Amino acid sequence: MTAPGRPEPGAPRRGRPKWLRLARPGSLYAKFTLFLAVMCCVVAAVLGTLVHVIVTRQTVHQARSEALSRLDTAARSYEAGDRLRPEAVLDSPQLPEPLRQMALRGERGTALGSFDGDPAMWAAGPADGKALTVRVGYRRSAETISGLDRAIVVSSALAIVGTLVVGVFAVSRVTRRLHRTADVARRISAGDLDARVADPRTTDPTRQQDEVAAVSAALDAMAGTLQARLQSEQRFTADVAHELRTPLAGLQAASDLLPPGRPTELVRDRVRALRGLTEDLLEISRLDSLTERADLEAHWLGRLAERAVRASGLPAEVRVERDARVMTDRRRLERVLGNLLSNAHRHGRPPVVVTVDGPAITVRDHGAGYPAYLLDHGPQRFRTEPTAARGGLPKGHGLGLTIAVGQARIMGAELSFANASGADGGGAVTTLRLP
Repeated sequence: MTAPGRPEPGAPRRGRPKWLRLARPGSLYAKFTLFLAVMCCVVAAVLGTLVHVIVTRQTVHQARSEALSRLDTAARSYEAGDRLRPEAVLDSPQLPEPLRQMALRGERGTALGSFDGDPAMWAAGPADGKALTVRVGYRRSAETISGLDRAIVVSSALAIVGTLVVGVFAVSRVTRRLHRTADVARRISAGDLDARVADPRTTDPTRQQDEVAAVSAALDAMAGTLQARLQSEQRFTADVAHELRTPLAGLQAASDLLPPGRPTELVRDRVRALRGLTEDLLEISRLDSLTERADLEAHWLGRLAERAVRASGLPAEVRVERDARVMTDRRRLERVLGNLLSNAHRHGRPPVVVTVDGPAITVRDHGAGYPAYLLDHGPQRFRTEPTAARGGLPKGHGLGLTIAVGQARIMGAELSFANASGADGGGAVTTLRLP
């Protein structure tokens, strides 16, 4: 049971879009999205580069072939003494210098250059110690390659966006199912044993199960088994405690008929201890059933603390540093404080101080403090530490703090355990924070 106005354990946080919650840094959703984006960019870059290189090579090869063909025609005309065509010139001033040097050495070759500001493919060869040159216009080919590059960039961007949209949609369905499974697991750990994932793939035999469905089915099966075992234990505890009440009542009546004396006092003391243990077991069984509801009313916390101390009959100093008016269940609050005071006197040493500071109550003793297992894991049933006052024997049955935690949970309060530092005198410190 959660406090009024508080979200259920495992419930999704409100105020943020679902995609933003899924895409938090470090999440599977964010990692897959980043991986998909990087891979799409890499594939697009590789394919675009390959297409650009292949088309450019083919275009340059065609221009070179045409330029060499024209150079052959111009060379034959020059050797025959015919008039050269306009594109054939001896020692053109715009001929690229490396190609000019090649022709002067008696070699033929081609090179990309420019003519009057436009790109051109030049071809040159030797002719009586000079360079016979021809040119082929390369402007349209260059424009074709530029247009191809733009088309590659646009199509790659569209392909990346399309692939990301489809991929993100696909992975979001998987991550949503994983988040739902995690939320259900958190609800189960918080005590909601009725929570189930109920993945449609696990209930519909016509649909193929995947890994997420297998995890969901395993979690549901585990929750069902855990719920059945806990309910069986709760029923057993409640039945045992209920059945013990009748013989204990008879035993109590019989002890009252015994003559006064030390043996009679010992019998009555043990009967009272058994009655207290039985009542505690019944109370724990009710708390475990999660059917208890708090009867909330407005109270001044300082007055409730003073009343709880008087009702316990145990000596304690009440300090009200800052009083507060809270909505709480008076009976349950007195029960919690009574158990905390009893634990402080049973396992600690005086003085015991009850401090009210706003909506928080602190109970502190000056004993050896809480054991390490309790600070790490909280109170455990039927586990107590040996006390020096009883010659190293455990004192009590270890249910008082467990009941206090359960009653605090029903009120929507939080009970925390700590130890005071040695400089402050040591001791166990228990804080009850009310909503």
